[in-house]
Amino acid sequence: MANKRNGKKRGFIDPIEQLPEFYDTESRVAVLGHPIHAMSVAFPIALTFTLLGADLLYWWTGDAFWARAGVWSAGGGFLLGLVAGLSGTAELLLVAGIRARTAAWSHFILAVLLLALLGVNWGYRLSDYEAVVLPYGLLLSIFCVIMVSVTGWHGGKLVFDYRLGAKKGS
Repeated sequence: MANKRNGKKRGFIDPIEQLPEFYDTESRVAVLGHPIHAMSVAFPIALTFTLLGADLLYWWTGDAFWARAGVWSAGGGFLLGLVAGLSGTAELLLVAGIRARTAAWSHFILAVLLLALLGVNWGYRLSDYEAVVLPYGLLLSIFCVIMVSVTGWHGGKLVFDYRLGAKKGS
């Protein structure tokens, strides 16, 4: 990391950071200046947590309603996750300053893994939604919540620490 001491730069200088496009991080997939990816990720995140809640309530009550709610939550989380993933992938590929950061690629890989897990969780429940909740559906839901938390933390770090997707001057 470069730091100044006595007017001289010392330490590691990142050659990627020296490229002019490194600071080109403004969203290109947006509606009226609001990035679609940032707006759309809230739904799959919420539905992933809802899925875990439905599984826990099914375990506690044995009511088939919660198993059905889990199927809908898993399906909604997966399908809306695809929408968020497509807009995030477009941002990654279209904006050079995002593409240049390894943290963005880490977030992308984690998000693809999360989508695969949500798809497996949904597909697993489609045949007999009530019978599959315990124990493997619940374990998959717990793992999905862990993955969505880690993926969301990385995404938040990109936005809040590196200002990726934000308008210049904001």
